[in-house]
Amino acid sequence: MSLADGARRTDERALITPEGVDLRVRVAGPGERLAALMIDAALIIGIMIVGLLLCLGAGWVMGFRNAEFLFVLVVVGGFLLRNGWFIAFELTPYAATPGKRATGLRVAARNGGRLTAGAILARNGMRELELFLPLTMVFGGGGEGVDGWMYLFGVVWAGVFALFPLFNRDHLRVGDLVAGTWVVHAPKVTLLRDMVDDQPVLHEDFAFTLAQLDAYGVKELHVLEDVLRKADRKVMAAVAERIRAKVGWTAAAYETDRPFLQAYYTAVRGRLETRMLLGRRKRDKFDRD
Repeated sequence: MSLADGARRTDERALITPEGVDLRVRVAGPGERLAALMIDAALIIGIMIVGLLLCLGAGWVMGFRNAEFLFVLVVVGGFLLRNGWFIAFELTPYAATPGKRATGLRVAARNGGRLTAGAILARNGMRELELFLPLTMVFGGGGEGVDGWMYLFGVVWAGVFALFPLFNRDHLRVGDLVAGTWVVHAPKVTLLRDMVDDQPVLHEDFAFTLAQLDAYGVKELHVLEDVLRKADRKVMAAVAERIRAKVGWTAAAYETDRPFLQAYYTAVRGRLETRMLLGRRKRDKFDRD
């Protein structure tokens, strides 16, 4: 048994989908989350520096007659950028900022359902209280009297929130607790060809309608791919039962679970690839077009 195998078990968690299927995800560690944050912070700071230089250039051209306006523009722009950056990227199908994508992470709902816009707004809204407000106190404080106490309060506040992920099993931020989210290792985003060619099936035994194929999207196809790869009989039986019930499929007397799932996977994949060629991609079963 390798050290990597042991580490994989300690960061693996059960994720129960709305269909009742027990899948496994790997939660991101504090170091990985910090690395992603540092990448995003570097990109945000770079953009802010460019914006600041543009504002200074504009101020120089105007003779700094509207210096107060430019200052407000920089402050408001920085606020919108640092908050909009995380919200905008996590609202995409990848559910990840450039920093998270670079480190192979993404945001997911802990209940196994769809990651909602409300959850993304909640977790990122908390970041202002967790990180930026105490940092403002720290770098804007100092001195004696009230300023000194505010400085100390900001340091303690920032420290508590910064260390919070170290003292819970899933390395959650307070924002994750509020929003019902966690950060996990992202699954592979490509549909692997060998899953189609792995075990040929007789498609005439599995004639699916378009409505049956459109019941699921790319996200569920990734889940089904993972189920087929692990080949756990109990999991395959549970998934096959859920799919049959959802799409209204009546199993034949000789039908077994793996060939059915393999045929459904192949058929759904072909349907999705055709739709993508036409410019329509169904992200998951909740997607309506």
